[in-house]
Amino acid sequence: MAEAPQPVRGTRDLIGEDQRRFAHVVDTARAVCGLYGFDEWQTPVFEETRVFSRTLGETSDVVTKEMYSFADRGGDSITLRPEGTAAICRALVSNGLTQSLPQKIFYAGPMFRYERPQKGRYRQFHQIGAELIGPAEPLADAEVIALGRDILAALGIADATVLELNTLGDLESRGAWREALIGYFREVAEGLSEESRARLERNPLRILDSKAASDQALVANAPRIDGYLTATAQAHWDGVRRGLDQFGVAYRVNPGIVRGLDYYSHTAFEFVTTSLGAQGTVLAGGRYDGLVAEMGGPPTPAIGWAGGIERLAMLLSSAPAQPAPVAVVPMGEASQAAAIGVLQSLRAAGLRAEQSWRGNLKRRMERANRIGAGWAVILGEDELSRGMAQVKRLATGEQAELALDRIAAYIAAQDH
Repeated sequence: MAEAPQPVRGTRDLIGEDQRRFAHVVDTARAVCGLYGFDEWQTPVFEETRVFSRTLGETSDVVTKEMYSFADRGGDSITLRPEGTAAICRALVSNGLTQSLPQKIFYAGPMFRYERPQKGRYRQFHQIGAELIGPAEPLADAEVIALGRDILAALGIADATVLELNTLGDLESRGAWREALIGYFREVAEGLSEESRARLERNPLRILDSKAASDQALVANAPRIDGYLTATAQAHWDGVRRGLDQFGVAYRVNPGIVRGLDYYSHTAFEFVTTSLGAQGTVLAGGRYDGLVAEMGGPPTPAIGWAGGIERLAMLLSSAPAQPAPVAVVPMGEASQAAAIGVLQSLRAAGLRAEQSWRGNLKRRMERANRIGAGWAVILGEDELSRGMAQVKRLATGEQAELALDRIAAYIAAQDH
């Protein structure tokens, strides 16, 4: 017998409770984003490779090690999207929307990275995301962060996370800070990890979030951006924190939160948890005022975040319960047509309804219990001759005889 195929390493099937958790995260995020005025966009699951190589950085780990890229039959280089923001900005420019700002965008979907699979991290993973494109004001940053907090609160997991916040300053601030970091890390280069030494010249900011113990000891004494902020950057930083206070969002400043590419500026943030081991970041983002221009559009301010659906789902205390179905039980062939009519009337009333396809009354009632039915509608020949059926609440055994056209309304009223 041939061996049954299994999911490809780093992927998984979503079935039963796993799927209900997943759907609950997406549905909740979609609803809260709607309250904030965000519209949902869908972009293709693959893009031209340059959409990501240009925006994520040619030397970044994602581009050099993790992207799923291939040449299609026409010879074009195509990449399965490793993240959502670049695709959203490409769509903004492609669809001529840079003159119709602000744009408030929600998205949800699969992303792909060739990483080492571990708890909460897959090679096909899924994200929710929100992008606010157009406003440059610090209050916009605060509102986007508040949106993330409110989604976590609606999921019942806000208390399990902490918002960590940092500023990257404006271009002038970051340039001066970058030079100071290079000077400092050159002096202590012998103590850096091999990976951080490689980053020193091309992307020194990324050394700040290194997990290597040898690096962390040196990072603790590295220059902080506080001493290099221009007056404009300081005003933005003050405005973001003031806005978060007004939205009632608690935070702690963490200078180690960085975004290493040139189009990132000002605000960077992460909602983190200690409940998932090493994979502690569940929702993160920042301001990326240069990304739309990288896509060929005009200079356009923007801020956004992405959240890992798998990680958020793992924090839920339980999956949302499925509504108990109504079991429709026809007794004999003559009652089958009536059973279909009752099934459809129940479904039209928004009630989950099922029937079994074979077996005597005992077997069909056993199946009703097995699927967790709350009610059974028993269609016997005698009752049907009078246009009636027996409706039984399975938890209590309470039973009533009702006209067929009253059954759906009766059950709906009893369940509410």
